[in-house]
Amino acid sequence: MHFVYLLRSVVDGSFYIGRTEDLERRLKEHNSGEGYYTRRKRPYGLIYYEAYKELEEAKEREKQIKRFGSAYSALLKRLKLK
Repeated sequence: MHFVYLLRSVVDGSFYIGRTEDLERRLKEHNSGEGYYTRRKRPYGLIYYEAYKELEEAKEREKQIKRFGSAYSALLKRLKLK
């Protein structure tokens, strides 16, 4: 399985979007400071994830959300975070 996930910083409420095959391990890495972009704003909580069988589908969805367009806005609205 491939996961696209949304994390939220406990420090300032900012979001991080990522993709992994092991969600639990990746969250631990983010919170232990192993992630370059996330180490300054840790700890993070897992807000949302989507599971995909195919890597290419997960990559495409991650790109779609990271463009910060309508897909990103719709996701935050659906999760009642915006």
